[in-house]
Amino acid sequence: MDAPSRSDEFVRGISEVVGGPMGTHATGGRRRGRFWTATRIVLALVCLTLALHWVQKSPCQDGAWGNGYKQYREMCYTDVLALYYAEGLSDGQVPYADHAVEYPVLTGAFMGLIGLPVHALGVKHPGLNQGEWFYNANVVVLGGLAVASVVVLISLRRKRPWDAALFAASPALLVTATVNWDLLAVGFAMFGVYAWSKRHPVLAGVLLGLGTAAKLWPGFLFIPLLLLGLRGRRFRDAFVASVTGLITWIVVNAPVYLLYRKSWDQFFHLNSVRAIDWGTLWYLGVHFPFVGTLPGFGRLQNDIPAVNFLQYGLFAVCCVLIGLLILTAPRRPRLGQVAFLVVAAFLVFSKVWSQQYVLWLLPMAVLARPRWGAFLAWQAAEVVYFCAFYGELLGASGKGIFPETVFDLAALLRLIMVCVFAGYVVRDILHPERDVVRDTYADDPEGGVLDGAPDAPWIERWRVPVKPDPAKPEAAKPVTAEPATT
Repeated sequence: MDAPSRSDEFVRGISEVVGGPMGTHATGGRRRGRFWTATRIVLALVCLTLALHWVQKSPCQDGAWGNGYKQYREMCYTDVLALYYAEGLSDGQVPYADHAVEYPVLTGAFMGLIGLPVHALGVKHPGLNQGEWFYNANVVVLGGLAVASVVVLISLRRKRPWDAALFAASPALLVTATVNWDLLAVGFAMFGVYAWSKRHPVLAGVLLGLGTAAKLWPGFLFIPLLLLGLRGRRFRDAFVASVTGLITWIVVNAPVYLLYRKSWDQFFHLNSVRAIDWGTLWYLGVHFPFVGTLPGFGRLQNDIPAVNFLQYGLFAVCCVLIGLLILTAPRRPRLGQVAFLVVAAFLVFSKVWSQQYVLWLLPMAVLARPRWGAFLAWQAAEVVYFCAFYGELLGASGKGIFPETVFDLAALLRLIMVCVFAGYVVRDILHPERDVVRDTYADDPEGGVLDGAPDAPWIERWRVPVKPDPAKPEAAKPVTAEPATT
């Protein structure tokens, strides 16, 4: 079993405070009668993180925000509570049928499945605070999905259970877990990756399709599956998973589309007309620290169709570049590495980058590059942005506490750190001997049918030759095509 105090430079340095790395003869595996195994410690960590998140959000749970902007001062605002009223759930309105919900179908259904019983209970008990009950019911279910995601991460990395601690103890998870319903899509995405790792492409497609019906981003994971399948001669399995995911998404959406077309259109309409959001690349183009508006960005603020075209166009360009990286890398990249790059590319160029979207990246970052140093630096940037965001909200409400430049710097720092982390992932792909996961596993533990699969014969013409590391002569050895039989 991997010991981070020996394999991770950052943890090894920190461990000097308590006596140094684990010794080579120390017992690191499961011992009979030992309760606090690595798995149980990581699960306890995620439960602690979620409990602290609940405490952090507790000042806002009663919904009595008033005009004092308590939800901003205490940094405890959550869409879950606010939208219980805004989406008509407090009046017993059925999502889509009675009210045009602004979210994809499965998220709207999730809101209704919890919200309508809470409303019915409130009708029977008039003194009940429906919003508080609704929020806490969501905390339980979404928290369960977060714990389940950690279980999946541990299952994917049985030889490296401490990798899951990156997610379990994440500062970003602590401050954003229930700001919205993003953990629903995170759960489905992780279940889908697990099904793929167990070589069940149809089930993986169903689960990722359900994730796409909750938030669109899990559908982006089909991009790396198809590209990796092309290189690893497993395109058929990736295609089956992708088609199954598309069919699943259609089946989930069809009833609402056919019965409540106008309500179904609401999500796509709002995304097409939505203005540039705070903290995005496009926002920074007009509010760049100490500079102001950068050339060409000023006109885009009022030209949303052009921004839509640019954000999707640049994301498509990134996907093409990621595809070239997959085909030319010395070794076939791991699924987690490419999945992180695809989701990160979407967020970097998106016109909307809400604070809780960091949850999309968290599990992918754990799978892509389970090293503590760069991960914690990125997490620190996310927390700084989280705090600055609420300061900006207070400023917009007439209660400013710092200049606009502070928020701009925080947004720029977040953007840079995501790009830096992505850069490290790209470096690990181009120099596979640096990939710590392949120090433990022969190839790709979440790759499923791709794990250990040979390259397609034509890849040799594209592939960049491996530069062997004298210290690890086998670590960078590529998986090549199977020899032809006679």
